[in-house]
Amino acid sequence: MLVALTLVASLLTPAGQITVPGAEHAQIAALDDLTTAGTARTGHTDPADWAGLHSAATVNPTGVPGLQIDGYFPDTSTGNTTHGWNHDSQFVIRLPKEWNGGLVVSGTPGNREQYANDFTISDWVLSKGYAFASTDKGNVGVNFHEDGRRPGDAIAEWNHRVTQLTVAAKAVVRQRYGRQPERTFAAGISNGGYLVRWQLENRGWLYDGGVDWEGTLWRVKGDNLLNYLPPALKAYPDEAGVRAAGFAAGSEFLWPFHRQYYWELTQQLYQKELDPSYQGAAADYDYDQRKPYAAVARIALTGRITKPLITLHGTLDTLLPISRDSDVYAKMVGPHRPFRYHRIEGGNHLDSLVDVYPDRLKPMLPAFRSAIDELAGWVRP
Repeated sequence: MLVALTLVASLLTPAGQITVPGAEHAQIAALDDLTTAGTARTGHTDPADWAGLHSAATVNPTGVPGLQIDGYFPDTSTGNTTHGWNHDSQFVIRLPKEWNGGLVVSGTPGNREQYANDFTISDWVLSKGYAFASTDKGNVGVNFHEDGRRPGDAIAEWNHRVTQLTVAAKAVVRQRYGRQPERTFAAGISNGGYLVRWQLENRGWLYDGGVDWEGTLWRVKGDNLLNYLPPALKAYPDEAGVRAAGFAAGSEFLWPFHRQYYWELTQQLYQKELDPSYQGAAADYDYDQRKPYAAVARIALTGRITKPLITLHGTLDTLLPISRDSDVYAKMVGPHRPFRYHRIEGGNHLDSLVDVYPDRLKPMLPAFRSAIDELAGWVRP
């Protein structure tokens, strides 16, 4: 392996000859360390973007030299102010000097910017020799739903931007290393996990597989967050009512935090995106009465994946409860498609809460890292 990596490194195309197909702007930097240990010092990441997604006890690899490309694709929205560009559809591509032949592409969790996966995904895969690429999904922040003209436009753009970046990143890899990646993986957390599912269902020819970490489930009829968060909001703090909405027995100690910071805000943001004419209280929202089916149909999942997928979900997830999300998605995929499902006992949606409840919660990140290796072994050429 070391011989092969050294050979690839000796054949690298000069940075000045690399272009990003379709990009409106791109700038290239040669860095001594592409991991967050280095990029946090040089300004090639934003620690605020990945804050709160991992346990403080996490130990990450360091010391991966290579090239970083920052830029953006043409877009009319301006919510992402990183680098002072005031331009959405920003991306980052990282090309390690010692390359293992692989590429990992990701969209960000929540409504964060392009560096949100740097600590949880980029550091690890770069240390393994993968090239890495991530997009801000084309709109960011709590006003993301204002992007687009029709309900569902903003989320539909997420899928387009991941496809766009994957095509571009594969071309960049070919320019840099002289050949196409041997394997291209999609990987993501939460909304990023949703993007992995959608890509493998709809753009499977671009990938060799994916890892979905607690992806958001969107369905026209059936389980999605617009029909389980309102009942939880209405029932809280009644334990029986919240459990009836799908939240796991044993997760009660997590409810106050999630009720205060996540349930209502999440419900409101996605209701504004998919059903903007609704003016009532979040707890009173009735998805099946409102029927925003046309908007949801544009982003809905089917389970019809065409490439190997590993899904991870914590049993104590208190934002996207496992019984209303990945348990359902596993049934949608069914037994005859290339799918592996790992239910992580004691895992929650936010690894940062492991620091608060170390005796009750189990971090998800180690399982995710193992899943990357598992996927590589599963699809090994």
